[in-house]
Amino acid sequence: MKRRNSAEEMFKDVIYTIKEKQNDLGRTLNEYTSNSPLKPNMDIVEDEEQLTVMTDLPGFKRQDITIDITEDTIEITAQFDEDTEAEGKNFLKKERNHVKVNRIINLPLKVRSTESSAKLENGVLTVILPKLEKKETFEVKVD
Repeated sequence: MKRRNSAEEMFKDVIYTIKEKQNDLGRTLNEYTSNSPLKPNMDIVEDEEQLTVMTDLPGFKRQDITIDITEDTIEITAQFDEDTEAEGKNFLKKERNHVKVNRIINLPLKVRSTESSAKLENGVLTVILPKLEKKETFEVKVD
């Protein structure tokens, strides 16, 4: 009897996992087909002096990109007008629809936005965000 309960539990776990994956796929397809901007992939790296934000923006030019930084957020938007690219062309097949991407991230610490810098190289936008203040730690003695 114990074997049957174990098999039933395993079966329930498999069904639950499949349902989770179906829900994830549904959300992904919904985001893909909606009119909301796509979210580009982003990495954030911290060292002692700064945060480095790297964002994948393949196909975009420098003039297509807007970066808005506050002391605790960064927003990256890249957009180009698809119609100007398609003007005068007779497409036999058209699959690329890179109209707009947008990503807003709450930063894990405060940065000096006025001293930030950015570069675009090989489709990767790298933004350097100097830290507002260094983290200081101190020991608290328990009485």
